[in-house]
Amino acid sequence: MENILETMVIPFAKNLALAIVTLLVGLALIGKIAKLVGKQVEKSKIDNTLKPFIMSLVSGILKVLLAISVVGILGVETASFVAVLAAGGFAIGLAFQGSLSNFAGGVLLLVVRPINVGDYIEADGFSGTVEAIQILNTILKTPDNKVIYIPNGNLANTSIVNYSIKETRRAEWVFGVGYEEDTDKVKEVLSDIINSHLLVLKDPEPFVKMSNHGDSSVDFKVRAWVKAGDLWDLHYDVLEIVKKRFDKEEIEMPFPQMDLHMEK
Repeated sequence: MENILETMVIPFAKNLALAIVTLLVGLALIGKIAKLVGKQVEKSKIDNTLKPFIMSLVSGILKVLLAISVVGILGVETASFVAVLAAGGFAIGLAFQGSLSNFAGGVLLLVVRPINVGDYIEADGFSGTVEAIQILNTILKTPDNKVIYIPNGNLANTSIVNYSIKETRRAEWVFGVGYEEDTDKVKEVLSDIINSHLLVLKDPEPFVKMSNHGDSSVDFKVRAWVKAGDLWDLHYDVLEIVKKRFDKEEIEMPFPQMDLHMEK
């Protein structure tokens, strides 16, 4: 009994204690190293889109190395341990195929670059500003400050609408007036409004045309090109200005027709 205690239990207990200490110290060191790497990466000229991915990858690699070291301290030969991992790779791949798909998707997103940090996108049924592309997930922030985590595998295999990739965008409005109104006057007023707005780009030139004969109104379509960041400011400005000018020019805008089938 004493021989067993001396030859097996006591050495194992020592190794176990050393392994626990190594694990705790290692995790603490990894945390500090990750912070240090994070600071250096933030200071570097590396693309902002790559920074979160690099920091997540460094942290993950260090934790894998720590796990191998702890297993080695417990008496398991690291070569055998790695061989077991390699032999079980297929099973692990099946078990974590979703995670592997997300990792591969993250790499694909960084290589193809359909999105970058700071872009406003719509994908996988969600929309928001890209805050980070991590190892497994891409983080979006919505205009009302919600945070959305989308698996990279989903993003890599779905259609993405990127609203920020181009410097300019086209704004569009439809304004309806009564059939009794002077259509030439309406067109002149709308053209004056859109051409005089400071946010509207002159090239391509704005578009103002009659677009539809509705049941209770004649509709005019107005289009204008604007810098992407000014789109919504222009949109709401024009809506307000048109209403005020139509009131001033005594141009009637018909009331919206009520849906008679709408539940009360």
